[in-house]
Amino acid sequence: MSKFILTKPLLSSKRFRTLLEIREKLLPCSLLIIIVPYFDFILRDSISMWRVKMTNIIALVDDDQNILTSVSMALEAENFVVKTYRDGEDALLGISQTPPDLAVVDIKMPRLDGMELLEKIRKKSTLPVIFLTSKDDEVDELLGLRLGADDYITKPFSQRLLLERIKTLLRRQKLNNDDTGGDYSTGIIRGHLLLDSTRHLCKWRGSELNLTVTEFLLIETLARRPGLVKTRDQLMDAAYGETIYVDDRTIDSHIKRLRRKFKNLDKNFDEIETLYGIGYRYKNRQNS
Repeated sequence: MSKFILTKPLLSSKRFRTLLEIREKLLPCSLLIIIVPYFDFILRDSISMWRVKMTNIIALVDDDQNILTSVSMALEAENFVVKTYRDGEDALLGISQTPPDLAVVDIKMPRLDGMELLEKIRKKSTLPVIFLTSKDDEVDELLGLRLGADDYITKPFSQRLLLERIKTLLRRQKLNNDDTGGDYSTGIIRGHLLLDSTRHLCKWRGSELNLTVTEFLLIETLARRPGLVKTRDQLMDAAYGETIYVDDRTIDSHIKRLRRKFKNLDKNFDEIETLYGIGYRYKNRQNS
């Protein structure tokens, strides 16, 4: 027999029946004690806690309610548990209390912006973070601070692209957590460059680079066929898929940041060549 302990406000008979039906489906033949005052909180979090063992938790942080609503619906349709926050301070508290598996964070927010939030997260965690940004100079500022976001998606954005990036980062995180050694048999080696496609791992002269998903896909596409010119359209398809269009300048910006990251390790890095008006290629060296 089910037993309930209810506190104020009293639940309507309709809501009581709804809660009873949910409890019987999720926790048959068990005791359920409710000691919090708001039914909606009970109902939402009871279901979430039951689902958390089955799927990943995504923290969604944005001050735009339309984005919170639409992205939450898309993520929940893919069986993710979504925790939404309207600003960085609420997100920091929520993330510390209920650690998610990944966070999607807007850069410009009140109280505590995305950059400050990531800086505080990075002091305690390697939580994968995807930034939503409106301008390229915001990404440049992030790179200057070397905060280590895992990817950047420019607004307005495709929800399908966001879902793909989330799934990619979660797979990478799981593989890194389960990593048992340095087997790079499925990777690409081009001279001093090592790429592990499974883990999205990139090393140059033995040092690991922290690349976004997009940056990794670009360098992988170029390095896979050294000497072969890849047009901007081809690189766009490799990084975003054939059904998502981005401006040519977006590819140029990614290549610029990619080069900068390599040059931070090796000031003489010049493996990525520009063919003006055509595209880019990875140098075909004899020792590659």
